[in-house]
Amino acid sequence: MSEPLDELYLKWLYGQVDSMRQKNPIHTHWNLLRLIYRKEFFWSIPNDDNRLEDGRELRHEFVEEKEIDPDPDWMNMGCSMLEMLVALARRLSFETGQPVRNWFWEFIQNLDLIDLTDDMIIPESVVDDTLETVIWRTYNYNGQGGLFPLNYPEEDQRLVEIWYQQSAYLAENGG
Repeated sequence: MSEPLDELYLKWLYGQVDSMRQKNPIHTHWNLLRLIYRKEFFWSIPNDDNRLEDGRELRHEFVEEKEIDPDPDWMNMGCSMLEMLVALARRLSFETGQPVRNWFWEFIQNLDLIDLTDDMIIPESVVDDTLETVIWRTYNYNGQGGLFPLNYPEEDQRLVEIWYQQSAYLAENGG
């Protein structure tokens, strides 16, 4: 294996949500996804640990598919935000029939990060602050600033597990 494991894995994750053939930096998001991959996902609401485990499960799929025998420490690392988002997009794809990539990029759009393409210098602090807002649930009552903003929330989205946030989002948006 000539590439570091993390780099191979990042490429694999990227391939889950976008074309690996696209080379035009105004259409690619490698630098953004690399920053999202570096950020660890923490959960504080009961059952959001399921999102963490879903994200970590992607590693098992990756090493099996690539026939890699990784270091156990690598397999047991915390879940990155990128892993959590890809796994969540895959779950939503299963629930709705919409492609994984569509869900993933909708999350990125909802986080107002979609314009951070590889043709620009990405302000790491902006990405970090946005991800911190999601992790520590400092977004608005209606979910604005998070993954699933609502127009008509029935409860404070900062106190709702991610799975139920997405359910309310789907109900409100005809998903």
